[in-house]
Amino acid sequence: MSDEGGAPGLIASLAPSLDDIARLAEAAFVELPEAFRRLAGAVLFRVDDFPDEEVLDALGIQDPFELTGLYQGVDLAQRSILGPAPESSWIFLFRRPLLDEWAERGDVTLAELVSHVLVHEIGHHFGLSDEQIDRIEAR
Repeated sequence: MSDEGGAPGLIASLAPSLDDIARLAEAAFVELPEAFRRLAGAVLFRVDDFPDEEVLDALGIQDPFELTGLYQGVDLAQRSILGPAPESSWIFLFRRPLLDEWAERGDVTLAELVSHVLVHEIGHHFGLSDEQIDRIEAR
């Protein structure tokens, strides 16, 4: 690329967009075993740059770069067929913290990191705690 059209290498140096992260998450979800996807049911995915202040305050997190993903909703273990229909369940992925962790680690691809965070949050959708998810991942 010449200097006439802009800075050399500018396009190659652009950070992945919200849509890029969303595509990686969709691809990661499709790669999960069908039984796992079926059990996950109607969970919605959203990618934002950062969690909002309300979320950070509720979780007691000072640094927005500490949160790469979040599950919000009534997990499957807490739902009742006799109770009212729950609100939609959401999995949020946060682009800037994901990119920061990816750059710091250097030992995983961005797709692998997005997949890891997505599966972790789906674990919360299934009703698992962080400790339970950590034990499963350790195996």
